[in-house]
Amino acid sequence: MDRIIGIDYGRKRTGVAVSDPLGIFASALDTVQSAKIIEYLKTYCEKENVSAFVVGWPVNMDNTPSEAAADVSAFVKNLRRAFPDVKVEMEDERFTSVLAHRAMIDGGMKAKERRDKSSVDRISAAIILQGYLDRKNGGTDFAATNTFVPDSLSDKVTKKKRRH
Repeated sequence: MDRIIGIDYGRKRTGVAVSDPLGIFASALDTVQSAKIIEYLKTYCEKENVSAFVVGWPVNMDNTPSEAAADVSAFVKNLRRAFPDVKVEMEDERFTSVLAHRAMIDGGMKAKERRDKSSVDRISAAIILQGYLDRKNGGTDFAATNTFVPDSLSDKVTKKKRRH
C-alpha cells in the first residue's frame, strides 16, 4: 500500500512525517535541511510507494497567506516538477508548532530536548499529516467508543503540594 508524506517546510529546516500503509496514522519521520529536501524525498520514494505529499500551508488568523507562503509556494512548484505523478495537497498549518510543543510536554520530553527545533519540525509535519488523514477518512474517531480518555492537562498528577 502507498504512503502519504507530510511536510512542514521552512527556510532552513523541513519536517517530514509519513502515514502508515493504511493511511490512518501519521508518524514523525525526519528533519532535513530545506536545501536538500527534494533529494531526500527522491531517495525515500525509491524505497516506498508514495501516493501524495501533504504540505503545510502557512496562513494568518484572517485566512490570508502568511509571510512564509511565498517560500512554501516556491517549494511546492519544485516538488510538483520533481514528482509530476504524485498528488500534492495543501493543509492549514496554523498552530502546529504550538501543538507540537504541547505533544512533547505531554509525551514527557525533557525541556532540553524540546528546545531542539528539529523535533518541533518533525512533530509539526506529523500534526499536519494527521489533520489531513483525519479529514480524508471522514473524521473517523479510531478510539473505542465507550472508553473514557482523560484530558492530559486536567487530570495531570503533580508532586507539588498546595499551600492552604
